[in-house]
Amino acid sequence: MSEPASISSGIAERYATAIFEIADENKKLAKLESSVDHLAEALDVSDELREMIASPIVSRSEQEQAITAVSEHLKLTPALSRGLALMAQKRRLFAVPQVIVQLRAMIAEHKGEVQADVTSAKALTKAQADKLAATLKANVGKDVKINATVDESLIGGLIVKVGSKMIDTSIRSKLASLQSSMKEVG
Repeated sequence: MSEPASISSGIAERYATAIFEIADENKKLAKLESSVDHLAEALDVSDELREMIASPIVSRSEQEQAITAVSEHLKLTPALSRGLALMAQKRRLFAVPQVIVQLRAMIAEHKGEVQADVTSAKALTKAQADKLAATLKANVGKDVKINATVDESLIGGLIVKVGSKMIDTSIRSKLASLQSSMKEVG
């Protein structure tokens, strides 16, 4: 891990821990989870928001005003809103994506869940996602929350990551394996 990445990871972990503990003390973890999801979605869809949190040109006060307005608009929990405002004051908003990852992991651990990152060639239906979650739960022994993404270059199949384990059943990887074995023969 590069030094800047480890620094921002450490920063994110400290802020996430504080926000999580405050929400837990106030018995607002369910609302925090919803707020984190709303914030993540806003970051995904808004180029301006991503640019604002990463920009060294935007002043602390402008970042704080912007993130406060975003927090109010998204109706984020007070713990998360105040945490984001403090991050803006300290010029730490660049770590927001890592804070989201950390908070999701803490909430999942608190609920006894594990996160599975699933990449498929086309969007999974609700029935497919439920069946996959049940299968993974049987193997992992914990409730599984699926974070699904689509990558059409897979052609078909799935790539499933749970913790440090990865299962790649995509047609793309099977074709690559076949191509590699054909090179060895020739």
